[in-house]
Amino acid sequence: MKTFLHVGCGAQRKNNTTRGFNTDEWTELRLDIDESVQPDIVGTMTDMSRVPDSSVDAIFSSHNIEHLYAHEVPLALSEFLRVLKPDGFAVITCPDLQSVCSLVAQGKLVEPAYHTGQGIPISPIDILYGWRLPMAQGNLYMAHRCGFTEDVLRGTLLNSGFVSVGTLGRPDHFDLWAVASKSTLTEDGIKHLGAKYFFSP
Repeated sequence: MKTFLHVGCGAQRKNNTTRGFNTDEWTELRLDIDESVQPDIVGTMTDMSRVPDSSVDAIFSSHNIEHLYAHEVPLALSEFLRVLKPDGFAVITCPDLQSVCSLVAQGKLVEPAYHTGQGIPISPIDILYGWRLPMAQGNLYMAHRCGFTEDVLRGTLLNSGFVSVGTLGRPDHFDLWAVASKSTLTEDGIKHLGAKYFFSP
């Protein structure tokens, strides 16, 4: 059985990751900075020292890297590379600033862009700077400190040491998806990983 590290898991578990990870093939190891969500490992993206070198087959990071300052992102990605096995890969998703800023340019900064599954409206200001509702309740872990377009995300991953990278932007969902491999993969190999591990169950 293979292990994936669920970075910044929050309250989410395996069944809230992606179709590819939500199978009997994978064991989930949860890591979060917030002890209250009861992760397997308490840690940060920039210091995953409690995770041994080359110990996990994959990493899933959903809406985490935008919580870092820009200068911290390469450090976090170096930690991702450190804990991945030689043939490991990371699946990363984050907000797409390009599609969000198109709404801002239309004067819709605080108008709902979409609603959560619970019917809570999310506006461009929430996507840019962090979800206001939990932040107002004291959860400042939700603050956003940097952001990405598809080209910047791809370039950041490659410049940080990932060898093969594939990205996808979903303007209608205001998000970006990336799969980044520690080893060389063909274009078809990257597409296969994306087809299997992108998007929720």
